[in-house]
Amino acid sequence: MTDATLQAPSGGPLAGIRVIELGQVIAGPFCGQLLGDLGADVIKVEPPGVGDVLRQWGKGDASGGSVWWQVAGRNKRSVTIDLRQAAGQQLCRDLAAEADIVVENFRPGTLEKWGMGWDELHALNPGLILVRVSGYGQTGPFSQLPGYAAVGEAMGGLRSLVGYPDRPSTRVGVSIGDSLAGMFGAIGALAALEARHRTGRGQVVDASIYESVLGITESLVADWSALQVRRERTGPILPGIAPSNVYPTADGEVIIAANQDTVFARLCAAMGQPQLATDPRFTDHRARGKHQAELDDIIGRWSETVASGELLERLRAAAVPSGLLYSPADMVDDAHMRARGSLVDVPTEGYGPVTMQGAFPVLSETPGGVRWGGQPLGAQTDGVLREVLGLSEDRVTELRDAGVI
Repeated sequence: MTDATLQAPSGGPLAGIRVIELGQVIAGPFCGQLLGDLGADVIKVEPPGVGDVLRQWGKGDASGGSVWWQVAGRNKRSVTIDLRQAAGQQLCRDLAAEADIVVENFRPGTLEKWGMGWDELHALNPGLILVRVSGYGQTGPFSQLPGYAAVGEAMGGLRSLVGYPDRPSTRVGVSIGDSLAGMFGAIGALAALEARHRTGRGQVVDASIYESVLGITESLVADWSALQVRRERTGPILPGIAPSNVYPTADGEVIIAANQDTVFARLCAAMGQPQLATDPRFTDHRARGKHQAELDDIIGRWSETVASGELLERLRAAAVPSGLLYSPADMVDDAHMRARGSLVDVPTEGYGPVTMQGAFPVLSETPGGVRWGGQPLGAQTDGVLREVLGLSEDRVTELRDAGVI
């Protein structure tokens, strides 16, 4: 991929917005990924020699590369700077002075130790927005504790809800706490950009993992506060919401969600049992919730006699929400995902074209996109330092010889 290909993007709703990403692993980098997908020029600062530790995570090739990195590092220009050296800290301050947004997910206090706290950066660039992603937030008695996603998911209430009631709590199969924190960080950055249009001033966006998880737990706390009702682990169902479950078929499983009265009536007709819609046990939402297990058993005994493909044809013809439990193999061959650009084939170095998720949400006038996959460590260091900071080739060479970049 040529240097010209990796210049700051010219399209997308955030074209012209420069982001300096200082974070590592998932939470901060996911925030940067979202902003990059929307067209921002994301300059990712990594430690020389090793880079973001995510470069070594997940599945990879024999040389130790990471396919995951192709997703997490996409649309970013990789620059190496040693932030533990004074000269590296000055370089980073200089970059921040030319940026719109800085994203970091170090333990609170780390930027301050390096002379790059909010007071210093705001003085250099009053319009700068600083997105700070952490386990517990920048304030409060837990703020200085190390906080990983697993702990934030537990504190935010999610871990107590995931799994089966007769077994220990389990986890979602992705680092959902990190990703939610990165997403809320990106939302906060966009809100701060809008506020800057009115005030001309930047601000700090404080996005914690535990609060990002807490924010999506619906009425979990309110149920307890108002009614002293505690939600528990319930496996594949939500108590009182029926029918909505995974049901067996002759050759696998399908999801059926028909808990609304009119939809349930259509399901009953598709099952050839229209009388169930007027059965007193199932006639309305509360009745179906009360007899949830009984209803699931009736539907399961019907669904297991039909192959998945035929079952979905019947249900979709009846306008009943339903679908397969998709695997990656199902996704890459899915006509709907391809038609919408949900999955795209991205050129990468080392793996050829790699299929990965596209840029969401879809904007009608200024859509985002995936321009390139994760780049080799420091591939754009020289170009960015010359372009953004105006450094000479000799100065870049001096910094490299000193181990700063």
